[in-house]
Amino acid sequence: MPTSLRRRGEAREFSMMNGLTGKKMQKIFEALVPESVYNDARNLVEYCCFRFLSRDGSDIHPSLQDPAFQRLIFITMLAWENPYTNDLSSNSEKASLQNKLVTEEAFVRLAPAISGVVDRPTVHNLFKALAGDQEGISVSSWLNYINEFVKVRQKLISYQIPEFPQLSEERILCIGSNSKRPVLKWENNMAWPGKLTLTDKAIYFEAVGILAEKRAMRLDLTHDGLQVEKAKVGPLGSALFDSAVSVSSGSELNRWVLEFIDLGGEMRRDVWHAFINEVIALHRFIREYGPDDSDESLFNVYGARKGKDRATTTAINGIARLQVLQYLRKLLDDPTKLVQFSYLQNAPHGDIVLQTLAVNYWGGPLVTGFVNTRNQPETRPSDEIADSRNHVFDIDGSVYLQKWMKSPSWGSSISTSFWKNISVKGLILSKNLVVADLSLIERAAKTSKHKYHIVEKTQATIDAATLQGIPSNIDLFKELVFPFTLIVKNFEKLRHWEEPHLTVAFLGLTFTIIYRNLLSYMFPVMLMILAVGMLTIRALKEQGRLGRSFGEVTIRDQPPSNTIQKIIAVKDAMRDVENFMQQVNVSLLKIRSILLSGHPQITTEVALVLISSATILLIVPFKYIFSFLLFDMFTRELEFRREMVKKFRNFLRERWHTVPAVPVSILPFENEESRSEIYLKEMEDQSKSQGNQSSGKSR
Repeated sequence: MPTSLRRRGEAREFSMMNGLTGKKMQKIFEALVPESVYNDARNLVEYCCFRFLSRDGSDIHPSLQDPAFQRLIFITMLAWENPYTNDLSSNSEKASLQNKLVTEEAFVRLAPAISGVVDRPTVHNLFKALAGDQEGISVSSWLNYINEFVKVRQKLISYQIPEFPQLSEERILCIGSNSKRPVLKWENNMAWPGKLTLTDKAIYFEAVGILAEKRAMRLDLTHDGLQVEKAKVGPLGSALFDSAVSVSSGSELNRWVLEFIDLGGEMRRDVWHAFINEVIALHRFIREYGPDDSDESLFNVYGARKGKDRATTTAINGIARLQVLQYLRKLLDDPTKLVQFSYLQNAPHGDIVLQTLAVNYWGGPLVTGFVNTRNQPETRPSDEIADSRNHVFDIDGSVYLQKWMKSPSWGSSISTSFWKNISVKGLILSKNLVVADLSLIERAAKTSKHKYHIVEKTQATIDAATLQGIPSNIDLFKELVFPFTLIVKNFEKLRHWEEPHLTVAFLGLTFTIIYRNLLSYMFPVMLMILAVGMLTIRALKEQGRLGRSFGEVTIRDQPPSNTIQKIIAVKDAMRDVENFMQQVNVSLLKIRSILLSGHPQITTEVALVLISSATILLIVPFKYIFSFLLFDMFTRELEFRREMVKKFRNFLRERWHTVPAVPVSILPFENEESRSEIYLKEMEDQSKSQGNQSSGKSR
């Protein structure tokens, strides 16, 4: 038997809010559902809560402003998780709640039932954001989130922008203008500060300053083909600051580049990218899954004309929640996972979730037969429409007409299989609230989440496999030394006079430093430049202008290969390493031979060269020696010295080849057993020799 309502304080509270006593509520529940359902105490908690919530159909539940209701919902989630425990006493309730955490399962089940709190497709991601490093959501996190959400929604309603009269038909979502968090619009390598306004249909930018235009610029976000991407900007066309968002419609003329400077973090650009992307994804969803505004069949389904407003309100609530998380500093690495239309674009089976959302927004009771596409006043009989198998029906009987199914995703096998198995065994209170079972959106979101976990696990195994092995480490080493390789490559270009004017400028600067006796200042100046560069990068990162991925090392994945190919690749790599080690060992043996007079004539020649070099270094000032070496280095490839340098290199090569290597002797392998045998044999030999000596003396 389920727990009595007299022991469940939260269920008793909801019963009173429903205008019934706890005992009466429990009897009604037992009369509506079979025994297997009402024996589960969780279902009783769901019924009491969902029945009250189903009485209100507003976009945001009005009771969210009540602190007592906020706390009641938190207690209800705790009760759903542990339905057979007694409720907290009134005296210790506030203190005891501080140590309680709502788990993901309870939050996912109950939080989306409250209008405006969270969308079902993104409820898992919101839980991760609010929980943070904890195993669940604390009461303080929950109350702070709800209170800030209510404030943000009230603020959106109160927005009044007299400068933009065209905004009377649009809903303002966010305004970006602050002295500490400016917005810059980049045009022709110039950055203009200004005020940015995001609505449910467009973005507006009004530049500020003496030379800036006073009129506001508008970019429509409802058209097809719009793309929003993260971008890098900088003066003179450089990609220096990774803190911008690019919005374009396919041509450079209609491309907006907006930089979001944040002196307090790095997430502002990512949040605004999610804002704009969500508005674009909203209108893409409306075009693909919603009927046209001029479609007369909208009048034949009750409430279908409000479907577009419902979808827009959902996106507005999602953007408001993202603003709340930004204020609370509880964002995920990718903020687009917290707004449903952007998230479902790339989520596994996201098109199925979008289908259920479309049925939820535009579906409703069928009023009469719909007018055909040629606008003829032809009416189908109601029984023919009811028997039609081509329409889609929600769990409460709401119908979504076949002619609205413009998206190709409706014809997929996954979609067909999903809509064939939508029977519900629980108690249906509304299309969004089902006791002891799941609504269509919940089912689709659960399937998408399951597939997402599978994709994550698969990708994790792939990443773990590809990040191991010699090739990946070689690629990583190449990437790490790439800056030094680039310096050497550019220096070789200067030395080979590929760009004569740069080489002349470099030599002029170098010789000026040498003969002005500035060499002693070069090392301190280099250290100062390095320090200033590091501090500049730090300041730019604090402003969020370099992006969160700045400094990461990226390497290419290795091509797929089977076991035999991997063995052959390892064998080739070992052979190359062996050849390299042989060449190094031969060179070291030759140097050892020169130092230890393995070839007396060459040793003498090398010694004379070293003595001459030391004498020159002692007599001639270093700046003249350095100038001579620099002159020699930059004239080796010129025509008047090329032949002489070639002959000198051939002479050195021939002399090097004549140097003998020090002989290497290889001793036989010795282990502990062989060493002990040799030691015993030596002891026996010594004893025998001592015996022979003693016998000789006795004679």
